[in-house]
Amino acid sequence: MGRSRGGYSTKIHLKTDFDGHPLAFEITGGEKADAPMFETLLRLGPDTAPRAVVADKGYDSRANRAAARALGAIPVIPVKANAANPPKHFGRALYRGRARIEQAVGKLKRFKRIALRCEKTRTNFSSFVALAIGFILVQFVHTA
Repeated sequence: MGRSRGGYSTKIHLKTDFDGHPLAFEITGGEKADAPMFETLLRLGPDTAPRAVVADKGYDSRANRAAARALGAIPVIPVKANAANPPKHFGRALYRGRARIEQAVGKLKRFKRIALRCEKTRTNFSSFVALAIGFILVQFVHTA
C-alpha cells in the first residue's frame, strides 16, 4: 500500500471496454503517478486491439499517446493545462464515453471493503478487487 498526505492509500487503475465492463486492473500506491501505468494497462486483459483508448488527464503524456498509436488505437486523452505542445484534435464525442469507466469504478466502490480499503496488503486488496469485479460481471451476464 502506498503512503500519501492523508495516510496509507491505493489507486486502482481500471481497464474497461466501452460498455463499462471491467477487463483488467492494476493497483499502485496512492503517491504514484498515473501516467507510467498507461502502458501496463494497455498490455493487461484480453488480447484485443482497441480502436480508441480513453483516459483522463492523469495519463496525459506524449509517450502514452505514442503507445496508443503503436497499437493502432486513437488516444482520447485530454491535455493538461500546462502542456507545451497540445495535440490539435481531441475526440470529444469519444471522451463522453469515459463516464462509463467512472460508473464502473462507482460499482466497485459499492463494495465496502474496496471503498474503505480495509485490506492492509496489496495481495489481499487485489483479491477483493478481483472478487468484486467477478460479482459485477456475473450480475451483468446473469440478468433475468
